Amino acid sequence: MSAEPIEDMCPTASYQWWRDAVVYQVYLRSFADGNGDGIGDFPGLRARLPYVASLGADAVWVTPHYVSGGADGGYDVIDYTTVDPAYGTVDDVRALVADAHELGLRVLLDIVPNHTSDQHDWFQRALEDPSSPEAARYHFMPPSESPPNNWQSMFGGPAWSRTPDGRWYLHLFTPQQPDLNWDNPDVAADFDRTLRFWFDLGVDGFRVDVAYGLFKDPAYRDNPGIYSPTLFGHGPEQVRTTNQARIHQVWRRWREICDSYATPKMLVGEVSLADLSQVGLYARPDEMHHAFQFRLLKSDWDAEAFASTIAEALDAFRTVGAPAPWVLGNHDKARQVTRYGSTRRARAAALLMLALPGAAYLYGGEELGLPEAPVPDAARRDPIFHRSAGARPGRDGCRIPMPWDSTAPSVGFSTPAGLTAVTGSPASPPANFTDPATPPLT
Repeated sequence: MSAEPIEDMCPTASYQWWRDAVVYQVYLRSFADGNGDGIGDFPGLRARLPYVASLGADAVWVTPHYVSGGADGGYDVIDYTTVDPAYGTVDDVRALVADAHELGLRVLLDIVPNHTSDQHDWFQRALEDPSSPEAARYHFMPPSESPPNNWQSMFGGPAWSRTPDGRWYLHLFTPQQPDLNWDNPDVAADFDRTLRFWFDLGVDGFRVDVAYGLFKDPAYRDNPGIYSPTLFGHGPEQVRTTNQARIHQVWRRWREICDSYATPKMLVGEVSLADLSQVGLYARPDEMHHAFQFRLLKSDWDAEAFASTIAEALDAFRTVGAPAPWVLGNHDKARQVTRYGSTRRARAAALLMLALPGAAYLYGGEELGLPEAPVPDAARRDPIFHRSAGARPGRDGCRIPMPWDSTAPSVGFSTPAGLTAVTGSPASPPANFTDPATPPLT
């Protein structure tokens, strides 16, 4: 395909590329290793951008790249305006954006506003001084014999842990991911600066992690139930910890920042709610551009389930004048070939999704028909596996290295010299790749 540079594709700010875009998700750590150290990185991704463009994608979404505590795949951020040295530098991101734009691709990064790492400067100061301004940026409760309420972590176990001085702090994920208090204006102001930092560098938008979270019940009342990962999304059982009405003021504020640029930026929110009419509200004209709904991803292989989900989602987004974004797989879900039981079914589901009106988000490797990879328990890193004592397998099986060449060492993901295509000729598609509509697996 002959790609047009971004500046030629959108001569006016009114061009709404995102309405029917195909976005290719890259799990950065396992996509392509550009320096031979065994870890995927920005130079490796740059080398493979021509391949992504060859699939006909409109944008690439990159999972968290920040300096992180390493407790949850990069979603425990220490510094929001840095790049983990294992992935490269800020200049590498700038070069990635330039290369992508030349190929007609836009670049979306991941942002994590619900929580930080426990190693973040704010949290470290909060531990040192309970009366510090930083302590007010998290959810701390005074010492007591038992947790403040019945809130549970999404990964299993209580959502409260104790500090050395006996205080309780909230973490809806791992204890290494303390939740931020979005009722504190310092938190909102800091994220304004983070958005502008990356937008000014040329990044085209963000996928927003836990976009349905952020605010919690100010009285810290018990939830009426416990979230189950088998449900389509969070519902009334999580009324105290998700989908608080005042969350929409944040997305209106972020949308104003996006629209302040000559070429407006774009936001897609992770909105894991069971009620699709509530999901749609996050994509109103003055809020996010896309709001993920995951019912299609979580539906069994069943024509009636697919049909009802599609109809309900189209109605929900049509009501607010937004396009529907569709997703069948991502870094948090077992791959479709395994879930559906065959490559033929996974291919049929993908063709259905790509034929639907709206935007499609594809997870790297779906175009190859990759199955879920078996991972020995001793090699599992996902906190879901460890916090559930092995009852939930976790997400490691869909995060293994991308197979670029089945005949090469490390399946072409990494070579001792790294990927020379960054400074030489563009990297080729995977050696076992033939056509996106005809995956090699049977």
